[in-house]
Order: sequence, then structure tokens, then C-alpha cells
Amino acid sequence: MPVPAIEMLGITKIFPGVVANNRVNFTVEQAEIHALLGENGAGKSTLMSILIGLYEPDGGIIRVRGQELRIRNPNDATALRIGMVHQHFKLIPNFTVTENIVLGLEPRSPLGNLDLQSAEERVQGLSHAYGLAVDPRSKIEDITVGMQQRVEILKILYRDADILIFDEPTAVLTPQEIDELLAIFRRLKAEGKTIVFITHKLKEIKAAADRCTVLRRGKFIATVKVADLGERELAEMMVGRAVNFKIEKAPPRPGEVVLKIEDLVVTGPQGAAAVNGLSLDVRAGEVVGVAGVDGNGQSELASAIYGLLPAKSGRILFKGRDITRTSIRERIKMGIAYVPDDRQRYGLVLDFFLYENLMLKAYHKPPFAQNLINQFDIRAEKGPLIRTGDLSGGNQQKAIIARELSLVPELLIVSQPTRGLDVGAIEYIHARILAERDKGRAVLLISFELDEILGLCDRVAALSKGQIVGILPAAEADERRVGAMMGGIQEADQEAVHA
Repeated sequence: MPVPAIEMLGITKIFPGVVANNRVNFTVEQAEIHALLGENGAGKSTLMSILIGLYEPDGGIIRVRGQELRIRNPNDATALRIGMVHQHFKLIPNFTVTENIVLGLEPRSPLGNLDLQSAEERVQGLSHAYGLAVDPRSKIEDITVGMQQRVEILKILYRDADILIFDEPTAVLTPQEIDELLAIFRRLKAEGKTIVFITHKLKEIKAAADRCTVLRRGKFIATVKVADLGERELAEMMVGRAVNFKIEKAPPRPGEVVLKIEDLVVTGPQGAAAVNGLSLDVRAGEVVGVAGVDGNGQSELASAIYGLLPAKSGRILFKGRDITRTSIRERIKMGIAYVPDDRQRYGLVLDFFLYENLMLKAYHKPPFAQNLINQFDIRAEKGPLIRTGDLSGGNQQKAIIARELSLVPELLIVSQPTRGLDVGAIEYIHARILAERDKGRAVLLISFELDEILGLCDRVAALSKGQIVGILPAAEADERRVGAMMGGIQEADQEAVHA
């Protein structure tokens, strides 16, 4: 029998107040794609952090390619040809792709000078060999998130890794980028690489993984062949109960117009119009979804409504009042809440304690952090006194949503609300958004997940190149029609094509 690439037997890791891993067993065969599945806070990232030497276990045995080892630090893991792509990329924005890849391992000429040319040639060769299509000379700040992830993959391939670990690799990717990444996994496997990816996205497990290990609350549940189980069965193993995949909602009861946008123009980072003459309204008691491929003005639209970006022209009206030039603080006081798409850059202060982030917008009110932690099931081993940057990505997202909903807003702007959340948490967040609608709140939902848009929204606005291509009531919206409008095809043009 071939020797497994990885064996972790009886692994235990204890932090103050919590057992993150409780006698966990995890075995990965060579040249397989193995998914590590679990809820937010199930202990997945901790287990992999032990494997790459970020933590030392409090108990258990680790074998790599049959050899029992003690991995004390990441240098030990690199020497064992183990590499990890973290959920939040570790790249320097104003460095080139090559400069990021060789950092700490810079090639030198015979005279001792930095030899970037030879490094660029090797990076180009690796990029071509694995179908990554990355320009070695591009700056990180100028490439997409999906390309940045490919740079992280090249970083570990450059160091000759043949066991590659990915922590929530699709959390920040568009659907097209997700498909491309899963294709890259399959190419890496064909080259003899062993892939472990931490996830809670069941469709991706079914599409790419050979086997799956499930953790729940720090404990090993099972290792199964993915082909033997359906998504529903995997979800039940993950959360320990039946999960309702269908979004149940009552008919909307729309009231007065709460948000009205008229001919809005907002410039993007390069000076061009990211939002270009956009008009839209959202009523009390309804969820209006904005569907579009990433980079078509969604982020700039949300930022302008909340006041993070100025409007070049046009108007933003809140309950009939022009707030186009109003301060963010005034908008918060008026009843506007915002869940941003980039939780770490715009949603949280990572060096603050959790309770400080939960009270950022309500510092003048009595303490309520523990109630929110309990209510939104934020998994925090130190309670309110944990540093927010030490939370998992999903729990950081829960903290933002908890804070914003605690403000009892009249308008809730939600951008990518379930990015990085497991199926149980997604079910809960969807229910909370619909509960806000049913209380008479106006909700503007921006999401790259078309299933989420179609399931939650009462009306769907398709966005392309900063403009609304069309708006459909939920009963008339389907993937084909909305997808075509996201590509810039007007409804009338679609009808002509299918006539």
C-alpha cells in the first residue's frame, strides 16, 4: 500500500478556555484532492496551522510520507515541501508578482547582486506549466483577487512544495474564478501534487475533492468518499442537524420609498466612471438585489450610498431627504447600516478586541457585546476580549452583521453577507435579512452568488459597466435572464435572440 502523504493522529490543541482540536485524526493519500469540511470555528484552520508549524500540538502524532516528525515552525514545513495559501493573502501590494514570490529566497548573481531576471524566468515557467497565466512583472495592487491567489500558489510551488494546503480558497473569488481554481487543483493533482483545501462550500467539494474529512466543534466526525454522499448529507455531518437549503420567505409588503438614487455617477480608483448614470429605488419591506460580475461598480455604488466615496454627480435620497453630501456619522444616525464586501479593510479594526468592534457605532450605549456574541453564535474562545484579527473569517463576518443589525436600521446595505460562512451560518444570516425585510426595513443586497440573489430578493437589478441593464421582479428572474443582463444584454435583446 502507498504511504499516506499526511497522517495526523489524535491531534489535540488547547487554547485558554477552548479545546480547538480534540483528538483529531486526519489522513491524506498522496496525489489526492482532500477537503477539510466544518463550520466556522470547527478547528480546521488550527489543524492545518499545526501541520505547517504555526502551532505545536498539545498531543498526538504527525507523519509526513510515513516519517514521524515534529514540525516546530514554518521553515520545517517548507523543508518538508509543505506549503499553505492562507485565506487572507500575505502579499505586498506595491511589489511585483516576482518580488513577492521570491521574498526571503532572493536569487543572487555570481557577484552577489539580486537576480530578478532569472527569478522572472522561473516564475514564468511555473506559471505556464500549471496553467496559472500570471504576468511576473505585474504589481500586486494592479491585479485581481483571483490573480493574487495564483501568486500565492506560485509562491509555494517556487519553494518546491508537493503538499499544498488552501484555507477557504474561494471565499473572495467570483464564480468564474472558482471554476478556474478548481481546474488548477485538478492540474496540480495530475502533476502528482497533494491538495488539501479547507472549506464549507459543498458544491466545490462535490466538484473537485476525492475524499472529505469532517470536523465539528473541534472533533473528528468522519472521513468519507465524496462520490458516496450528497450535499445534504455532508451538510448534516458538518452542522449536526438537518439544513434547509431552500430559502423560505413570505410575500413582500413594500411600503414607501426609503432609498432613491438618481443618475448617480461615481468615479473609481483609475478616474473612470465606475457607477455611470445609475438610477434605482428601494422600498420599505423589500429586498432589492444587485447582481453583477465583480468589478462592474457594485463596491463603488455601496460606498457612495454610505458616504465612503463622493458622488461626482446625481443624487442619493433617503426618505425624501438629499444625503448626497451628508457625513457618514449623520447617515448612521438617520438609520443607514452597511455590511461591506471587504470585512478586514472596511468592516473591522483587527487589532481591537471583539467587544470594541461590536460597539464601534454604539459606544454611547450600555454594554451589549456578550448578548450579540451569543445571539449570532460568534465563536470566540476568549469571549469579548479576543483580538478580532484572531477570529476566523466567518466569525469576523458574523461580528459585522451583528453590529449593523443591532443598530435597528431603516436601510440595510449588505454586500457579500455570507462570504466565508458555512451552510448553517448562511441559513441563519438569510433568515435575519428576511426578518429585517418583514419588520419593514429596506434592504439593498449586493452579491456575486446568483443563487443568493434569486433566493432572497423581491426585485433583481442587473448591473453591467456601472449601469442598471434591467430590473426584474423575483417571479420573473432566473439564472438565464439575469446572467444575460449581467453580461450587458438588455431584456428586449434577449427576447429577440430567442424569438
